[in-house]
Amino acid sequence: MEDTQAVAKKEQPTKKSVRITGSEAVVKCLLEEGVDIIYGYPGGAIMPVYDELYKYQTQLHHVLTRHEQGATHAAQGYARISGKVGVAMATSGPGATNLITGIADAQIDSTPLVCITGQVGSHLLGSDAFQETDIIGISTPVTKWNHQVTKASEIPEVIAKAFYIAKSGRPGPVLIDITKNAQFEEFDFSYEKCTSIRSYKPVPEVQTSKVQEAADIINAAKKPLIVWGQGVILGEAEAELKAVMEKAGIPSAWTILGASAIPTSHPLNVGMVGMHGNYAPNKLTNECDVLIAIGMRFDDRVTGNLETYAKQAKVIHFEIDPAEVDKNVKTDVAVLGDAKTSLSALLPLLNENSHDSWLNEFKKLYQVEFEQVIKNDLNPTKEGLTMGEVLKKINEESKGQAAIVSDVGQHQMIACRYAEFNQTKSNITSGGLGTMGFALPAAIGAKMAAPERDVVAIIGDGGYQMTIQELGTIFQTRVPVKIVVLNNDFLGMVRQWQQLFFDKRYASTELINPDFVQIAKGYHIEAKRVSKREELDEAIKEMMASESAYFLEVCVEKEDNVFPMIPTGASVSDIRLS
Repeated sequence: MEDTQAVAKKEQPTKKSVRITGSEAVVKCLLEEGVDIIYGYPGGAIMPVYDELYKYQTQLHHVLTRHEQGATHAAQGYARISGKVGVAMATSGPGATNLITGIADAQIDSTPLVCITGQVGSHLLGSDAFQETDIIGISTPVTKWNHQVTKASEIPEVIAKAFYIAKSGRPGPVLIDITKNAQFEEFDFSYEKCTSIRSYKPVPEVQTSKVQEAADIINAAKKPLIVWGQGVILGEAEAELKAVMEKAGIPSAWTILGASAIPTSHPLNVGMVGMHGNYAPNKLTNECDVLIAIGMRFDDRVTGNLETYAKQAKVIHFEIDPAEVDKNVKTDVAVLGDAKTSLSALLPLLNENSHDSWLNEFKKLYQVEFEQVIKNDLNPTKEGLTMGEVLKKINEESKGQAAIVSDVGQHQMIACRYAEFNQTKSNITSGGLGTMGFALPAAIGAKMAAPERDVVAIIGDGGYQMTIQELGTIFQTRVPVKIVVLNNDFLGMVRQWQQLFFDKRYASTELINPDFVQIAKGYHIEAKRVSKREELDEAIKEMMASESAYFLEVCVEKEDNVFPMIPTGASVSDIRLS
């Protein structure tokens, strides 16, 4: 924010003040913002706030994670499935720095978080005091906004501003660092929510002329293609996107973070774009005459070689963040604004249309992919289990209603490719940062935010061990998440690259793993291992029927690869099926 001292406009008249400490003010501010769950880990510099939390246990539930990184990922899972702001808390020094990976993940994936850290007393700042770290300097590149509080009286305005900034426009993480003296100080407390900040305009106003330009190009198109991203979900524009697709009859593909905005089975849903996306939408990106990007940022994993990406097409970009327009791909028309508002304005300007012959091109290429890849992934003839058939069985049991929380690696690509999504906010994964260790704590947060839904974590044996300690959080909270570890005894994605591009030199990618079942049982979590096809059905049925947390290890083929694949630096036209 250019103007961090800007005076916020007030939502309501000033409330009567009461005299309290800064630490109690933190708790009261969170309650005013409707926070019901905090994920965190206590320590010396944040202890006064934790002392106040103890008094408010019936109103504000604190979840003790086993690592601060787990707290941020759990808060991300909570935010992604609920649409609300996730909250994480930690002490100074290593507690604060341990939050950074999750904060960076939230920044690049546009997840609204408010992270609160304790800090040494103001008089010790800059003295290299015990557990003092410049968390403001460290977090500046990976936060939407951050602020250090040194006086108790600053707390209400700063927290109000933090929640507004985190959730408004393109969401993101905010960090508030509060010195210990500010937590102890007393002041006259009152709270007013923030509704705007001078010089901060989170949602650009939609220009009618740009919407009309976009509509004219779409109406004249012979081979249009929509690629939507998470902006549709964040903007709650799923219904508007569906209406646009259906009225104009446009084949539509998605990025991994956009998955689940439109049901998998929708006839105009042609699959996933990107490095391990579907063959047809990748290949035909370079044959469409109009490319309509909605709430996506043209990430390099989607575009491949920019020099050859959609050069034949007119590009229309619907985007809330002006910084993303023309950053990677030059657009012909940019429609700035919230996706829901923009698509609502577009819909009446579109002609009723169908593009049956163009859609048939996608169907033909799907059949090519099905014969060469999908059939072997979902209905294998080889002896060993595949990751794809595990997802197929989960689909059958969940009827496409489960929220799938995936980690990072081969299993992530398989989960995104083969999970069936029948409702929005069902695909929760680490996209831009690619954070191994994300899924287990994120699944905890997702399940707590949506207790009525089945939440299934799909994790590789490598990423699982990065945050395996969060089994302790599951044990203590009794949160009934389902955990599936697809175990190939490798860092599978890296191994795949080593096989294809480094002459099978498997340098430091083979894993000697512990007994995962025994570890889970050590945390009093029901657990099972399967390695044979005839065991899989019953194990997944048992897992999905369980009312408690359940751990399932599935031993899969060690050297299976994920295809299709666009090699790094290659064109999307060069997508490989083997």
